Amino acid sequence: MEPIVNKVAESGIITLNLEQFVPSQIAVFDLKPFLFMEMILKEKDYRAALLAHDWLVYQNKHVVITCSVDAIIPVWAYMLAAQYLNTVAKAVFKGDEDTARTHWILEGIAQLDPNNYTDERVVIKGCGDVPIPDAAYAAITFKLTPYVKSIMYGEPCSTVPIYKKKKPIE
Repeated sequence: MEPIVNKVAESGIITLNLEQFVPSQIAVFDLKPFLFMEMILKEKDYRAALLAHDWLVYQNKHVVITCSVDAIIPVWAYMLAAQYLNTVAKAVFKGDEDTARTHWILEGIAQLDPNNYTDERVVIKGCGDVPIPDAAYAAITFKLTPYVKSIMYGEPCSTVPIYKKKKPIE
């Protein structure tokens, strides 16, 4: 009986999983509990509440600063929260969770060294446990295209070709 050969493993294809750029711990700092009647931010009360708040719950996390109710929040309120988070959080983003996740994934892609993929065949993993925004797929393709031999989308056993370097005309 012939041994089973894993042709995918022997193909030299590099699988790039964009989930690696998703922060492992994301927390939300919601201004809603700091509002009077969930509508009004009173500066003196807000400052006192921030001072008394347990900031250690955000230790080493990526924090999204948001307000889950429709209220007019002055810019300085977000700034004050960010100032407190500065000593404990890994990163802070003002907005919603999906936008923050997209921001941090794109930030990770921007820091990726494309030279590590020079003349390689790369599969950008398509299915996973964490939803990856379309913007991330576009960004990684744009970044790697000048370096790689080819880019595919999906799984190494079943891919959709995206890009293939053309051979120079001789």
